[in-house]
Amino acid sequence: MSTLPQPTPPAATVELPTDQVLVLKVIPMPGDCNANGDIFGGWVMAQVDLAGSVLPARYAQGRMATVAVNEFIFKQPVRVGDILSFFSKVTRIGRTSITVKVEVFAESFRTQGSYIKVTEALVTYVAIDEEGRPREIPKS
Repeated sequence: MSTLPQPTPPAATVELPTDQVLVLKVIPMPGDCNANGDIFGGWVMAQVDLAGSVLPARYAQGRMATVAVNEFIFKQPVRVGDILSFFSKVTRIGRTSITVKVEVFAESFRTQGSYIKVTEALVTYVAIDEEGRPREIPKS
C-alpha cells in the first residue's frame, strides 16, 4: 500500500522587525513569474538591490554601486499578488563601502496582516566618484 505525499505545511507567520527600516513595498505581477508560476528569483534579487541601496544612499551622498552580494537566501516562494515588505538595516560602514541586511516579508493580498519571511540578503555598496572609482564616504 503506497502512502500519498503530505502537503507542505504553510510557513509560520512572523512579526515584522522593529529594529529595521521599511524601505520598499511592492506587489509582484504575472509578468514577473517563472514557468512554475512563482516569482522569478532574479526579480526578487533586483528588488532587494533597490531596497538595500536606500539606507547607504543617506551616507554616500552621491553615486554608489553594488559591489557584493555577500549572502542571499530564498526561504519561501513568492506568489503573484503577494504584498512584499522590504526591511533594511546598516550592518557595517567602512571607508568606502556600506553593508546592509535586507529582509523580505510577504503577506497575502486577500488576507493581509499575516507575514512570512521569504528572503534575506546581505549586500555591500561602494561610494563611487564620477569616473566610477571608489571614494570615501563623507563623515556625518
